[in-house]
Amino acid sequence: MLSFEQKLSIIESFPELQRKDVSLGRTNFHYEESAHEKKSVVQHLHPNGNGYVFAGLVAGVPTDEKGLVNIRDYNEEELRSLIAKAISSLATAPPEKPASKKKNKAKQPQEERWIGPNDAVLTLLFEEDLWYLYADLNLESAFETYEEAEQYLEEEQFSRA
Repeated sequence: MLSFEQKLSIIESFPELQRKDVSLGRTNFHYEESAHEKKSVVQHLHPNGNGYVFAGLVAGVPTDEKGLVNIRDYNEEELRSLIAKAISSLATAPPEKPASKKKNKAKQPQEERWIGPNDAVLTLLFEEDLWYLYADLNLESAFETYEEAEQYLEEEQFSRA
């Protein structure tokens, strides 16, 4: 097992990491250029030699539920390799989320008039990713999808004009 000083020396050899001393003599190292919200690479390196490396984005590395690997018994080569992979994984931008199915706006009308009981007129209007229901200039309700708005209007006995 590497000593605290040996682990510290190895970790400090990565110039992209910034040291942050925390409570109980423990030390964290952050990767400020991370493309993810997560910036901690080394967490709670303790003078007793215990500590953790965030490897939650590294394929093939078993981690705990927080994405951490205990480095207590790591040798120099294993530690260097794990830290390099962790930094590399944080440097890579997260994949874009696939476009939502509800954003298929081409098939959906952008504005509709609905007539209900007592000849009440409501306007259903799509603006900024939501469907808004207006009675004249007054906002009555907002819906995430056209289908939700349509269902509501039909339940309230309205029909398309």
